[in-house]
Amino acid sequence: MWMKWLPWRYLVRHAARSHGFIDPIALLASLHRFAQPSEVGEPIELLRAGVVLHARGLINSRIIQHNLDWLWPYWVERQFDPEDDAFIPRAFSITHINLTHRNWTAIGVPDFEELPIVDPRGLVTPFWDGWSLDCWIVSDDHRQLLPSRQQNVTQHLEYEQEVAVQTDMVQDDLILRSRAYVQIRSGIPQCLLEISAEAGGAAWLVVALRPYNPEGISFVHDLALSKDRRGWTVNGEQQVIFSDTVERHQISTYCAGDVLLHLHDRQEEEGGDCNVGMLTGAALFRIQPGQPRMLSVSVPLADLKATRSVHAVSWQSSLKGHCALRITDHRFQFLYDAALRTLVLHSPNEVYPGPYTYKRFWFRDAAFIIHGLLCSGMIDRAERALHLFAQRQTRGGYFLSQEGEWDSNGEALWIFCRFCEMTGRPPHPDWLDPIRRGGRWIVRKRTDEKKESLHAGLLPAGFSAEHLGPNDYYYWDDFWGVAGLQAASRLMHMAGDGKAAAGFAEEADAFLLAIECSLRQVALRLHQQVLPASPYRRLDAGAIGSLVIGYPLQLCAPEDPRLLNTVNFLLNNCMVQGGFFQDMIHSGINAYLTLHMAQVLLRAGDSRYFELMEVVAGLASPTGQWPEAIHPRTLGGCMGDGQHSWAAAEWIVMIRNCFVREEGNCLILGAGIAPQWLDSTDALSFGPAPTSFGTIQVTIESMQVGTREKVLVTWQGEWHADPPPIEVRLPGLAPHSVRPGQQSIEIEKEHAS
Repeated sequence: MWMKWLPWRYLVRHAARSHGFIDPIALLASLHRFAQPSEVGEPIELLRAGVVLHARGLINSRIIQHNLDWLWPYWVERQFDPEDDAFIPRAFSITHINLTHRNWTAIGVPDFEELPIVDPRGLVTPFWDGWSLDCWIVSDDHRQLLPSRQQNVTQHLEYEQEVAVQTDMVQDDLILRSRAYVQIRSGIPQCLLEISAEAGGAAWLVVALRPYNPEGISFVHDLALSKDRRGWTVNGEQQVIFSDTVERHQISTYCAGDVLLHLHDRQEEEGGDCNVGMLTGAALFRIQPGQPRMLSVSVPLADLKATRSVHAVSWQSSLKGHCALRITDHRFQFLYDAALRTLVLHSPNEVYPGPYTYKRFWFRDAAFIIHGLLCSGMIDRAERALHLFAQRQTRGGYFLSQEGEWDSNGEALWIFCRFCEMTGRPPHPDWLDPIRRGGRWIVRKRTDEKKESLHAGLLPAGFSAEHLGPNDYYYWDDFWGVAGLQAASRLMHMAGDGKAAAGFAEEADAFLLAIECSLRQVALRLHQQVLPASPYRRLDAGAIGSLVIGYPLQLCAPEDPRLLNTVNFLLNNCMVQGGFFQDMIHSGINAYLTLHMAQVLLRAGDSRYFELMEVVAGLASPTGQWPEAIHPRTLGGCMGDGQHSWAAAEWIVMIRNCFVREEGNCLILGAGIAPQWLDSTDALSFGPAPTSFGTIQVTIESMQVGTREKVLVTWQGEWHADPPPIEVRLPGLAPHSVRPGQQSIEIEKEHAS
């Protein structure tokens, strides 16, 4: 309590001014004037994450630019090259952060938390936020193949057995291949690196320990080669094990420079330490001319002395019964299969948006990721994550992942409801109290609807989805709030609590009425029917959040003019290289938000949805991943995690809705099937696909019957109750409603409308 009367503002001002700094109190007051008054200025979790990121960036700035004779990770080699599109002048930048190539791919095994990552040049980071392993070839005549400096590298994802990243590169007669994956051996998960190296003359394969990762510096203080010369101990605890005996070995401290500069030194160093934390090491293995040198490196991801082994969960069992896709577009097919595995890796218990920068929980991301799990048929995995939601709910009913984000309760309730609808099950008894309290929180949180303001009856100003702008009364929060109350009503009805169901339905109607009143006033202010980010904003890129009214919430008709006018504004003003460019915070092309636009267009029967899908497919990395935001010049990641599982989930749901989607009480089949997919006689198929009516398997096949071209659409459903009304809406062909009990239909291509 004593802090309330202590003149701390005066003390802070006096201390700052006495040292020649700007008055921080006045500065903060000025910043707050650009946002609507809010109970939370900025979520502490975001501030904490930003401080961590920039702390590393500060270290990067102290080390990298003063040691450019070192070999740095791919992003540094590009971003610090003045002749590269990725170049960023450093000038007055206090911190140096990866803003051009935030790309990496997670490898792992199902239901294990540790997710090693591989960068675009094969750099492997076994532990979260840790050091890395790199592979080089150095010839006796001093030629070098260094992956992070290579312009042309082939990298791809393999997933037939395990999820593995293969990286291949060739420089004259030097050939280097590496394959990174995770496997459980003797109950211990291990990050495995299989290497093949070839050279036309005498050379060395080098396995190098690097004190950095795709974010920047990660300290290595000491390194020791084992007595049998078959392994390393890093920082006194982590192990690196070689399949062969190390033939030459070098270590270098920060003061001596990168170990790359000392590979040809005659005197060996088998162990050493560096108080700066920039120790580098190199294990060398002889390559005979013209003969491939094979080497395996393993890094145990758990304590080798642990008494309890990790239970191996196979990929086959993890994907058992999943919704399988078969299409003739190999790129789309690969991205779907890769996305399935991304969701499995990022849902060991709770779901995470990414393996590194975003390896933590948000209700917003969780709702979309779990929806992807549901749509792909991984019901048990989705249910397991939902069971953990209540642990994050406050006594007041707030589903809290970040303070000041008022969308979370609506998202939690909506995904609870989607689970119950798509499985045909009532809500789990353990969910009922959190659902009731979550719905009541939304009701209490709304502002006074009797006030004379554009935000009367809406949720308070908040930070919302983070990329929409300063604190404001965001419609994104409100649409989720309405959807949450509607979901709570349906869930209570399923649970047999008619009184609670009626109460939540009434509150949802009142909330939606307040939003409609606000939007009518906004239409007068802006002289058009649109959905800006908030009642007080003009149309800008932040309006992308308001599309949630159409997808995924379906709170308005597909042809609602406000929805279509908004998506057309975004298409005409906010696109770069064909994808949605989020100017605010992300400052990059966003894959999952582009797919939100595609979903709105698909629902409206607008063929431009497929153009956006093709753009998103083209933006994926060679390993089938999307970073959160994509640099318009380098096409590498420029913000967030380098592998974003929300984007993977959106790709799955997009493909699913092309084949089968719900619209009110009707099931729509084939509305997103690209005409070129039907040029082949190979059948297209999707399923078994969970829907709110039951599970369906859809097959679409082109046929030649005499001189006529036809499309045969067949389906088999396992419905929760009576079969739903079904419409077949193949693009470019007349729509067809089918009779109850009908399971196939032939459509002539000449019947185009």
